[in-house]
Amino acid sequence: MAPGQGSVAIVRISGPAALAIAHRLFHAPGNQPWESHRVLYGHVLDLASGERVDEALLILMQAPRSFTREDVVEFHCHGGLIAVGRVLELVLAAGARRAGPGEFSQRAFLNGRLDLTQAEAIGDLITARSRRAAQLAMAGLDGGLQRRLAALRHRLLDQLAELEARVDFEEDLPPLDAAAVVADLAAVQAELERLVAEAGQGRLLREGLKVAIVGRPNVGKSSLLNALSRSERAIVTDQPGTTRDLVESELVLQGVPLTLMDTAGIRPTDDPAERLGIERSHQAMATADGVLLLIDLAEGWTEADRQLRGQLPERIPLLVVGTKADLADVAPGGKGLDGPDPIDVAISALAGFGLDALATALLGCCGTSLEPGLVVALNGRQRELAAAAAASLAASLEAAARGLPWDFWTIDLRQAVRSLGEITGEEVSEAVLDRVFSRFCIGK
Repeated sequence: MAPGQGSVAIVRISGPAALAIAHRLFHAPGNQPWESHRVLYGHVLDLASGERVDEALLILMQAPRSFTREDVVEFHCHGGLIAVGRVLELVLAAGARRAGPGEFSQRAFLNGRLDLTQAEAIGDLITARSRRAAQLAMAGLDGGLQRRLAALRHRLLDQLAELEARVDFEEDLPPLDAAAVVADLAAVQAELERLVAEAGQGRLLREGLKVAIVGRPNVGKSSLLNALSRSERAIVTDQPGTTRDLVESELVLQGVPLTLMDTAGIRPTDDPAERLGIERSHQAMATADGVLLLIDLAEGWTEADRQLRGQLPERIPLLVVGTKADLADVAPGGKGLDGPDPIDVAISALAGFGLDALATALLGCCGTSLEPGLVVALNGRQRELAAAAAASLAASLEAAARGLPWDFWTIDLRQAVRSLGEITGEEVSEAVLDRVFSRFCIGK
């Protein structure tokens, strides 16, 4: 199917003029009732020419029972650039304007239909690259993250109210249990720090890992890529130097999205095309989250392997993989192979041996083992604010430890409340909203 083609395309309108535009452009034959949450059958008409532009369905959703809590109309047209393009032209000519990125979700937020964490979860659900990532996004969309953060914020607000009351009216109020306040602030801080720590796993599920497969020519890099991706993504021959360009494959291993990069075999060469491929191999290694260094078990560590090992960036996690285990007589773990590193896992891409162990070892090497009980996870923006709130609470607890007056406690406590409110959207600027929703696609 050509780009832009599909069986159905939707033109959505939200706002006070939506129903009027629908009445003007859509002809529903017979006695079909124009009622909210009903589907009408008919045609989209060009009033200037009287032409039937498309046979379509029309869905009406009157405020407040719609995604944006405004009147919403959807034209369900035939897919394809021409048909939907003409319908869109008529809608714009009738008084609508093009929506900005994420504008429907932004209107839903501004009208109280969603909080900011739920709106961001919509974007995460659309871009999810694995089932686990989609589950996390749905938990956020269902309000799981909002409820957890709102509960923490309300606890802080309760303590802030008590402290500020003592600042102004301490003589008229019973003594405040300072130890209980400190214990509650410390408990909220610990919960925020837990959320910040878990955010790394959320980032992993959303964004995945980039892993470079490196090694000298004909060591089995392309065979491994094909075996893991279960497709013939890369050309495999007995001739060294077959791979001249960077070949990427996206897959999911144990719930984690991976972008595997099959690099050109690194060796001295006079071939200009192969030299360019080797240069790109080095670039891929520099940007990777992890590196798989492949060693032919049948040959053991060669001088070329040792030289290549010395060129690998030390800051990037490395997993040494022994290939062609079906052809080699090597003890488990690669013992007996004299080299700068032990063999972490032995595999045979041809026989499918060791691939599950490789996936587990790779995630462990990159420090990305997933907690099975992970239910919600902060994104990057939310993580920064949660970390800031935890730091503010630490400062407030420091004031308490030093025995400072109540008003010194409240300075940083108030900032922690603001930071949590910015996560959920209870305290947020227009600039933040623009930054959040600019990352959405037009249709959301």
